[in-house]
Amino acid sequence: MRAVATISQSALAHNLSIVRRQAPQAKIMAMVKANAYGHHLNLITPLIENADILAVSELSEARQLRQLTHLPILLLSGIYTTQELQEAIDLNCQIVVHHSSQVHLISNSTQALGVWLKIDTGMHRLGLSNEKYQQCLSDFKANTLVNIECVMSHFACADDTSHPMNQQQLSEFKTLTNSKNNRSMANSAAILSLPASLFEFVRPGIMLYGASPFADDNADLKPVMQLSAPVLHLKTIQAGETVGYGANWTAENKTTLAIIGIGYGDGYPRHAKNGTPVLVNNTLCTLAGRVSMDMIAVDIADTKVLIGDSAILWGDEKLRVETVAEYSNTISYELLTGVSSRVKFVHGK
Repeated sequence: MRAVATISQSALAHNLSIVRRQAPQAKIMAMVKANAYGHHLNLITPLIENADILAVSELSEARQLRQLTHLPILLLSGIYTTQELQEAIDLNCQIVVHHSSQVHLISNSTQALGVWLKIDTGMHRLGLSNEKYQQCLSDFKANTLVNIECVMSHFACADDTSHPMNQQQLSEFKTLTNSKNNRSMANSAAILSLPASLFEFVRPGIMLYGASPFADDNADLKPVMQLSAPVLHLKTIQAGETVGYGANWTAENKTTLAIIGIGYGDGYPRHAKNGTPVLVNNTLCTLAGRVSMDMIAVDIADTKVLIGDSAILWGDEKLRVETVAEYSNTISYELLTGVSSRVKFVHGK
């Protein structure tokens, strides 16, 4: 028996509809990097069939994705060598340009291609300076082989709606750009909270997979990945006895534990705290003791459980991945992308 990640097709379609409702005039770039945020590219059909464009981080992801779709693919990291440029062209990728060295490579190309110019408005990670952007804009507009598909930037703090950087970045972006070029700035958080950032393209990521960027609002998003694992054993211990490595959980009373076949080797977070909820037979039970590589112990209290029953680790309306992330001092992105190859991935309804 092994852990299973079931990928809900209806939830993917529902979450995509939330994006369209929030940004009805915009084209949707579905972020499918990191193997669709850990959901597996071959299991996200509603996104591949219904988005306007798809985005990946690097060429290895573009190769895999191109086998599944004829939709435009954007290469977010851009290219760094002539060989990478040629492969990107062969894969019919559009390319993000965020550094002057990339401008030089593309300007010397003898083949047509589409580019997205990325401006650094305050994230200070990737992006052209204001001056480099203006020069790049001029150079590419003079090159008949290069089509400027869109101008983009990226919010640093969009998941904090009150952060002053949001308005600062948006203001700078609007000052530098105009409607003569397509524009894109809104990620999931901005799509849900910053309507002034909804330009010609929006770039939803985590919201497509049913996790909210906001701790206090799930935005009517439906969980896409349901991670479950079997009950391997039932054990009764007495008051004062401990459980697991480090003996950091002690039974206060006579306690029945369910030993569940999932651990950090499968991507369940090792740092999940005692008390982290686990859904067993539709009842929220609690993690007892340290997460092992292959299994966890759960205090099932009075819940009726049999060996072979399935426990849900996240991906139910009663137990969202955001909750487990909070108990583990991390974010839903890390949990979803961290599910290991030992887990069986399957289509769900």
